[in-house]
Amino acid sequence: MKETENDRLSKIDQIAGAESGSILSSGTFIQGAQPTKGLITMAMSPEPVRGADLTVSDGRQTAFTGNTLAVASMLTWAAGFPAAEVLLQSWPPVALFAARMVLAVLVMVPIWILIDGPVRVLRARWGHALFVGGLGIGAGMFLILVAQKLTDPVTVAIIASCAPLIATLLELAARTRRLRWNFALGMGVSIIGGLVATSAMAPAQLGPGAACAVGATALFCWASMATARDFPELSQLGRSTITLAGGLATVAVVVPTAGFLGLEVMPARPVDAAQIGMLAFYAVFSLGLSQFFFVASVGKLGVALASFHINIAPFYVMVIMMALGEDWNWTRALGAALVALAVVLAQDRKPRPVHPSSA
Repeated sequence: MKETENDRLSKIDQIAGAESGSILSSGTFIQGAQPTKGLITMAMSPEPVRGADLTVSDGRQTAFTGNTLAVASMLTWAAGFPAAEVLLQSWPPVALFAARMVLAVLVMVPIWILIDGPVRVLRARWGHALFVGGLGIGAGMFLILVAQKLTDPVTVAIIASCAPLIATLLELAARTRRLRWNFALGMGVSIIGGLVATSAMAPAQLGPGAACAVGATALFCWASMATARDFPELSQLGRSTITLAGGLATVAVVVPTAGFLGLEVMPARPVDAAQIGMLAFYAVFSLGLSQFFFVASVGKLGVALASFHINIAPFYVMVIMMALGEDWNWTRALGAALVALAVVLAQDRKPRPVHPSSA
């Protein structure tokens, strides 16, 4: 049966939900979220941890840079969706998941070594990266695929639209955000915008698949926070790359397990040059580059505000698909406008002191 435009857009929209990417990827938290002694000044968002205390810039430039990075992350994430749609016609989810992760790491790690130097790469906290990347990014990506298999892309999209709520709860638990009325209002509008953007289709029944989608969204938000918070000695490129590499731990477990259970782990037809090109774009740009942009955005805005941008991804997908001959969808456009309004509403305008408890 031929898929409708909305089914295709929604299906692709969910593949990177726990990555980055993505995301996802990528779709990734506040730098310095760990409580420290002393005064922490919070304004737009926390910056990466540079010492015992965290100083947050309250300038408009920080907000502009953070939001620009978030937009870039979602655009690069969405740009890989058409490639994913084609690849899934012959690639089983496990094979595509593994190939995407491996290829992204094979490209990102050498770039990281070239820019930051091998000494810094070798001295990085690889053990912790395996934990954060394996649990948050790798397992999150795999749970998204399971959720799609058990329900449908629309159900996963609707649940993923609640990412700002989950991210906000994590920031409140980490005592790195004080909930104010404008942020709460923006969070609500963002969730509504995400629901509107996916409201053109009816979701499937809930159940274990929905639980997997909730788990994937939570893992993605947590991994984003931990990536930006727990590696203060690394550059933005290093932070995004090391946890992406950590996600290979999940690949090392999932692929053999799937093969042992008799599931398909290889493409259904020979891999040609066209598939390699689409896979390269899907892995390097839609995962690796998107993850880098998102982690950098989290460092400027905090994971809660950065996650608002996840809900505008369906609109970006629609715009990209329009360039490929699809039709305009006013429902997604309205959802995108609501999310954009939410981002504006949620911006903190004045620095406020926050006193976290001692570590």
